[in-house]
Amino acid sequence: MWKEVLSVTFYQAVFTEFLATSIYVFFGLGSVLQWPSALPTILQISITFNLAAATVVQIAWHVSGAHVNPAVTMAFLLGSRISLARAACYMVAQLAGGIAGAATLYGVTPAEVQGSLGINTVRSNITSGQAVAVELILTFQLVLCYFASTDRHRNANSPATFIGISVALGHLIGIYFTGCSMNPARSFGPAVIVNKFTVHWVISLCQAPGFSPAPIHFT
Repeated sequence: MWKEVLSVTFYQAVFTEFLATSIYVFFGLGSVLQWPSALPTILQISITFNLAAATVVQIAWHVSGAHVNPAVTMAFLLGSRISLARAACYMVAQLAGGIAGAATLYGVTPAEVQGSLGINTVRSNITSGQAVAVELILTFQLVLCYFASTDRHRNANSPATFIGISVALGHLIGIYFTGCSMNPARSFGPAVIVNKFTVHWVISLCQAPGFSPAPIHFT
């Protein structure tokens, strides 16, 4: 373990997770901002998260494995695909990257557009139990896609396209329920910046082991 932790490539991978997650959060959250001239649609948000996920996976795949998500890292740890030390450092880097991405977006966005910065909320007619179930299902399919598409014995090509599709699939359904997280770093970053952790436990509980179709309001 110590040999791994003391290597240069280890810290390159950790920094890559930080950078990739910050890019993902910046562009993903940017798609949900409530610009008066062009309110976001579900399709727009889903496509943006799709493209952001595919882009950062392509960037980080050969360096860190492109987890960009503490839930994915935890799954890889439980599946004995990475060491405990690497998993811990990855998750810290991802959460820090989520904060950095959200903070950057907050800093460059006009005050009247910032709103709640796209934090995840549960729709008023959805119970906490239903929200937990939906996030579990969404995260489960994403993790399964990661395992299948990054298996080098089956596929030696970049998994960026397939992971991007999986992320878009989750958003097309999950936005109606919770705003669709599937990624604790995506939820944690904006929650820290706007200091609003309402029902944040729903997202955290699902991933540690209210909306209308158009316009969409992240409040």
